[in-house]
Amino acid sequence: MTVFVITFLLGCLSVMTVRGRKGNWPAGMPVARPRLVAVGGTYEGTRGRPSDAYVVQERLIAAASGAVGAEPAHPAAALALGAVVTERPQHAGTMERDLRGCAQAAHRAVRAAALRDPACPELASTLDLVVLDRTEIPRLRYAHIGDGGIWHCPKGGEPRLVTTAWQGSGPRGVGLPAAEPEIGTLILRPGDRIALVSDGAVRTLGEVRTKQLLGGGASPSACLDRLYDEMAAAEPKDDATVVIAEFVTA
Repeated sequence: MTVFVITFLLGCLSVMTVRGRKGNWPAGMPVARPRLVAVGGTYEGTRGRPSDAYVVQERLIAAASGAVGAEPAHPAAALALGAVVTERPQHAGTMERDLRGCAQAAHRAVRAAALRDPACPELASTLDLVVLDRTEIPRLRYAHIGDGGIWHCPKGGEPRLVTTAWQGSGPRGVGLPAAEPEIGTLILRPGDRIALVSDGAVRTLGEVRTKQLLGGGASPSACLDRLYDEMAAAEPKDDATVVIAEFVTA
């Protein structure tokens, strides 16, 4: 049963459903739809042990990385993201407690899987999650737990790491004790970008080089290509995932 559930979740993560108005728009009527337009990918590590997963929707982007010291790592990430998608934080409201509850749901999903399988007592996953609120002033909420990172890349400005990397010993993430997420908000302008960078990518590129590669005026896809080129040269041992999303209003 557990294998079926995990397989089903993995199949669902790449699906995006957008519900809009029925019928045709009047001719010449502009469609203003604030949203996140994203590109992303996972550079597979040389260990041959998949660990990362991510999901992209119109106003929700999340990435997770299963703890490489635990088996199976990839299903832990899939379970965490499946719980996030089920919670629908982009529709639940605009309060910080919505994201906190979302992270708690991911924690419960991973922890429940660990309790069902005595062979995986330390099943865990990092989690980086951003939600674009439909408010008068565009606002992005984020939740973070683990050693990945969320970057804010303002249009015309320098990229800035807005989350704090885990500095303690051993893994930290949903499914483990003390899985309290870091919660925050950002005001966005059209053209601003958000980047979710997994722990494998952070270890491969380093914070300074990641900042350099995320900066500049290149398109999100060109920026992702540059990151991929450097990761290919470094040949990371673990999966390395980067998702870059641009805030657009038209």
